[in-house]
Amino acid sequence: MNRTDRLTAILIHLQTKRVVRAQEIADRFGISLRTVYRDIRALEEAGVPIGAEAGIGYFLEDYHLPPVHLTRTEASALLFGAKLIEKLTDESVQTEFESALFKIKSVLKRGDKEHLEDLEPQVGVSRPRTVRTFSTAFLNDIQQAVAQNRVLQIEYLSIYNGQSTQREIEPVGLYYYGSAWHLIAFCRTRHDYRDFRIDRIKVLTNTGRTFVRHERLSLEAYLARERTREDMPTTDVTIRVKNNEARFMQEQRCTFGFVAEEDACDSVRMHFRTPFTEGLSRWLLSYGNAVTIESPESFLHLMQERAEEVRTHYLEGVVERLND
Repeated sequence: MNRTDRLTAILIHLQTKRVVRAQEIADRFGISLRTVYRDIRALEEAGVPIGAEAGIGYFLEDYHLPPVHLTRTEASALLFGAKLIEKLTDESVQTEFESALFKIKSVLKRGDKEHLEDLEPQVGVSRPRTVRTFSTAFLNDIQQAVAQNRVLQIEYLSIYNGQSTQREIEPVGLYYYGSAWHLIAFCRTRHDYRDFRIDRIKVLTNTGRTFVRHERLSLEAYLARERTREDMPTTDVTIRVKNNEARFMQEQRCTFGFVAEEDACDSVRMHFRTPFTEGLSRWLLSYGNAVTIESPESFLHLMQERAEEVRTHYLEGVVERLND
């Protein structure tokens, strides 16, 4: 990127946030801090009103660039984003993004519009089929509550006992894993942090009350804490999976504590570190004889118990039909 293009890009970057740190600009464009300072000075000399807060960063003082034209590759990147949003978010976010995308498409050159129309049917995103229990339109409301530090009232369905509970929570952040969006929040009912799956929230109400953000963990701090928790003992499990079946395990394996894999000739050796041995055993059972347990012995015994449960269950069914 030449300097003129970089200066324009820095100016656009400054418009995206209230305050932008010099290190953030340096990291994005792969330049030194000294070069950042020179570029900022060049923009100021060109008449751009850039303010600075010592030790914090730069900001624009009531200045806006005219509408920016997207390149074809930038427009294509938006299409990929739209495909992901269509599959990995709910109706509230999809509707707003679709509206924004229409506005963006309206300023594209004719050739770029035709390019997107030709590319659109050739790009797709798949996701595992999950049962959507309740409303799929909470993500937008939750985003607003996270940004504005609003206390939420929810009715939440527990997957373990099938019962609903009323919770008053302070939303910390949103996190996507295990094929679902999760709301990390401080639960005033339980007096601790909790992980709520969005698709198990039956009712969500914004109370209008606020909470003090700095008294709560950030999302990053919460996730770091969970990774180092010692109150949930883990088990190291090593399995070997036939190559033709291993490719089907790529997405779900992360849910059960997948750590690493290595080639083992006609199979793949996978290592897990998990507190959920029961869930891992039931998941692996669905792959039948494609999976071999290498260690530990205790997990092999657990798998044998699960297999015996299934064998007994279906044998009893055969006996019942014969007796009839």
